[in-house]
Amino acid sequence: MTDRLRHRGPDSEGVHVDGEFALGIRRLSIIDHRTGAQPVANETSTVWAALNGEIYNHRELRAELEAHGHRFRTRGDTEVLVHAWEQWGEQSVQRLDGMFAYAVWDGEQRRLFLARDRMGEKPLYYAATPSAFVFGSELRALLEHPAVPAELSLDALSAYLAFEYVPDPLSMVAGVAKLPPGHTLTVRAGEPPRVARYWDIRFAPNHTVGKAEWCERIVEQLSASVRRRLVADVPVGFFLSGGVDSSAVLALAARQGHGGRLETFSLGFNEPGYDERPYARAVAQRFGATHHEVIFDAAEAGSLLEKGGDLFDEPLVDGSYLPTYALSRLAREHVTVTLGGDGGDELFCGYPTFLAERWLPALDRAPAALVPALSRVIERWPRSSGYAGIDVLLKQLCRGLPHPRSVRTQVLLGGLTPAERAGLLSRDVRAACAAREPYDLIGAALGGLGKAEPLEQAIYQHCKFYLAGQNLPNVDRASMAVGLEVRAPFLDHAMVELAGRIPASLKLRGLTMKYILKRALRDLLPRDILERRKQGFGVPLAPWLRGPLRELMQEWLEPGRVADVGLFEPATISRLMSEHVSGQRSHQKILWSLLVFDAWRERYLPGARWSG
Repeated sequence: MTDRLRHRGPDSEGVHVDGEFALGIRRLSIIDHRTGAQPVANETSTVWAALNGEIYNHRELRAELEAHGHRFRTRGDTEVLVHAWEQWGEQSVQRLDGMFAYAVWDGEQRRLFLARDRMGEKPLYYAATPSAFVFGSELRALLEHPAVPAELSLDALSAYLAFEYVPDPLSMVAGVAKLPPGHTLTVRAGEPPRVARYWDIRFAPNHTVGKAEWCERIVEQLSASVRRRLVADVPVGFFLSGGVDSSAVLALAARQGHGGRLETFSLGFNEPGYDERPYARAVAQRFGATHHEVIFDAAEAGSLLEKGGDLFDEPLVDGSYLPTYALSRLAREHVTVTLGGDGGDELFCGYPTFLAERWLPALDRAPAALVPALSRVIERWPRSSGYAGIDVLLKQLCRGLPHPRSVRTQVLLGGLTPAERAGLLSRDVRAACAAREPYDLIGAALGGLGKAEPLEQAIYQHCKFYLAGQNLPNVDRASMAVGLEVRAPFLDHAMVELAGRIPASLKLRGLTMKYILKRALRDLLPRDILERRKQGFGVPLAPWLRGPLRELMQEWLEPGRVADVGLFEPATISRLMSEHVSGQRSHQKILWSLLVFDAWRERYLPGARWSG
C-alpha cells in the first residue's frame, strides 16, 4: 500500500505494526529533515501518529504541551499530534491550524482516530469491510489490500456525471468512502466506525463594521495566513496566474520579506483566448520574482491522457488537471512547496455563477412561456472564441431553470441534468441508479444553514462541492503526483471564518465580483490586475477535440467499444461526438469526462463489463 503512494512521499517510508493494526506512510520531507521520520510515537510507544500535510501552528502547540510536561524528541509537526492526543483526546483536532489528513493509533485503548482538515485540502479514503478497516490517501493504496475489491460504484458514476467529479462521501470504488472535510472518524474493535463533524463554514454577517475596517482585517488575516505557509525547511515558490488571488499571495510574501529568492510558476496555452501568461509575467516582474513558464498543448494532453489512469486515481473532469500536473512538474524542478490562490473565488464571490444567482429570482417570476423562448434565443447565440464566454453561462443557466435553485447552481458549475444522464447511461445502469439522485447530496448539505441568505448558501455550496470536490483534489493529485506540496493561504480557517462575518453584499456589489477583497488589495496590486475580467484556468478542450485530439476521442469512444463495456449508450455518444466535431454544438465537457473515465477504468477495472 505504501509503495503505491511513493509519488506522494518520495523521501522516506515508515511502518508501525501493533498486533492487528498496521500503519504505513510515505513521507515528503518539508519540516525537520533529520528527526522528522514517521510514524511518530510518544515516550512509551503506546500512541503513534502519521500525517499527510502540514500543521502550521505546531510550534505554538509544542510550547503549550511542553508546559503540560510532554517531552519531544523531534522538531517535526507530526509529534505534536501524539502529545495533543494524550492531552486533549479527540478534541485535539480543534486546536490544529493546517491542511491535513492524519491517523492516531492509541495502543492501550485499541482505538484509531482519523481526521481531515476543515476545507478538504488533503484527501482521506476508507473502507469498513467485514474483515478489515482500511484507509489511505488515495484509492490506489486501498485497492492493494485484499479486503477491498476493485468494483465500480454505479452511484458514484451517476454522481460523477452530475457534478463532473465524485463528491464526498462517495468514491468511484464500491465500498470505499471519502471522509468529508471538517470530520473525524473513530474506529474501535467490535464497534461500527463513528464519523463526526468538528467544524463547518458559518455565516454571521456583522453589519456594524465599515468597509475600511473590513479591508484592514482582510489584509491582516491574509498576511498572517501567508506568513504561516512560508515556514518550511525546503525552497518555497508561488503558483501565479495573473489573477487577483495568486497575485495577492505573492504580494504579501514579498512585503513580508520572504527569505530567499521569489520563484513564480505559470502555465500558458498557444491559443490566445486561454493564455494568461502576460498578466502573470507582469505581476512577477512587479514584485521582483524569478519567473518560470511552461506551455501546455494538445499533444501533451493526449500523451498524459494515455496514462491518465495512473495520474487521476479517481476520475476528475476538470480540464485544468493535466496542465496543473505539467505546472507542478516544472515547479518541482526548483522548489518543494508552492503557495497558490485557491479559495478566494469561493469565499468572496469571484465566479460568474454568483452573478447568475442574482438573476434566478427574476426568472422564477417570469411567465412560463418566456423560459422556452429564452432558451431558443440563447441556443442561437454566437459561440464565443475564448474561455467562459457569456453564451456558455447563459446556456448553462437555461439548462438549470427547470430545477430547484441549489440544483441550478450546480448546473451552472457543470455536469449533466437527470434527463441528460438518463440519455447517456445504458438501460441496465440507468435502472440500477434510478433509486438515488446525486443532487440530493446538495439538499442534505444545505439543510443545516438555517436562515442564511441565498448568496451565502451559494458560497457554502461552492465551497462544499466545487472547491472541496473539484478544485482542491485537482491541485492535490496533480502536485503530489510529482512530490510537490501546494498550500492555500485563503483556506486558513481563520480566514474562512473572517469571510463568513463579512456581509455578502460587500462581496458581490452590482456587477463587481470580490468587491471587498479587491478594495482591500488596492494598495498591493496593480489596477489592471484588480480590474481585469475574470478568466479562470480555462483549457481549450473544445478546439482540441475537434482537431488534434479528435482521432483519440473517436477511437476510445467508438460505438462497438462503448457497447462492449456496457455503461453508456453508444448512439448517444456518437451523436455528441458528431455534433461537437461538426461545430453544431459544443460538448467538450461531457466528451472529456467520458475520456477521463475511460482512462481511469482501463487502469483500475481492466476487462470489467456491465450488462443485465
